[in-house]
Amino acid sequence: EVQLVESGGGLVQPGGSLRLSCAASGFTFDDYAIGWFRQAPGKEREGVSWISNFDGTTHYSDSVRGRFTISSDNAKNTVSLQMNRLKPEDTAVYYCAAMRPPIGTMNPHMYDYWGQGTQVTVSS
Repeated sequence: EVQLVESGGGLVQPGGSLRLSCAASGFTFDDYAIGWFRQAPGKEREGVSWISNFDGTTHYSDSVRGRFTISSDNAKNTVSLQMNRLKPEDTAVYYCAAMRPPIGTMNPHMYDYWGQGTQVTVSS
């Protein structure tokens, strides 16, 4: 059974940091790219970042580039998203998703499997 489980969300003040994790199981990790997406109330789901577990290629949206860092631990089948200098507009439910082939895209419709999401709230 394929599973993606996010963790690490929470409430943080503006300027603070959080580290999200996505634990994957039930598929061959190296054959997939893992993407992080977020969805705020009343808004469409948007791509944040992705990483290819095949060759380590990464990509970031303009809104998070320079503040967020995605990384993958292929030995532990885990992808992390380090989020620094958080802003109130980063508030959303964050999801990780897996797609094959491991080329990555910001298009959520290309992803095969999804986690249940974790809430990130940036507020003073």
